[in-house]
Amino acid sequence: MNAILYVTLGIIAGIFGGMFGLGGGMILVPALVFLFGLTQHQAQGTNLLVMLPPIGLLAALRYWQAGNVKLPMAAWLALGFFLGGFIGASLAHQVPEPALRKLFGVCLLIMSVKMIFFK
Repeated sequence: MNAILYVTLGIIAGIFGGMFGLGGGMILVPALVFLFGLTQHQAQGTNLLVMLPPIGLLAALRYWQAGNVKLPMAAWLALGFFLGGFIGASLAHQVPEPALRKLFGVCLLIMSVKMIFFK
């Protein structure tokens, strides 16, 4: 069932968000493109709707008007992200600051290489 995959991805993104302060653009957008086959516009629009409560209301509205938001997917992802954020924030407090900084850098590097060199 897709809803389970979407919630799982939301939890993973939430954990990374809670641990490293990464936004959906770092985790959700690449995952939606590479794992679920969304276009870059659809992935960005769907990601913005996931982030709707804290940020992005007007930008998400514009993407929705252009047909680039996957509403049911965004709702399930938001649920997972909400739960995962709590888990990630709890985990982050158990990691020493220098190690957390290095882990953050590795996450950024891996995602940037993937976005630059792979479809």
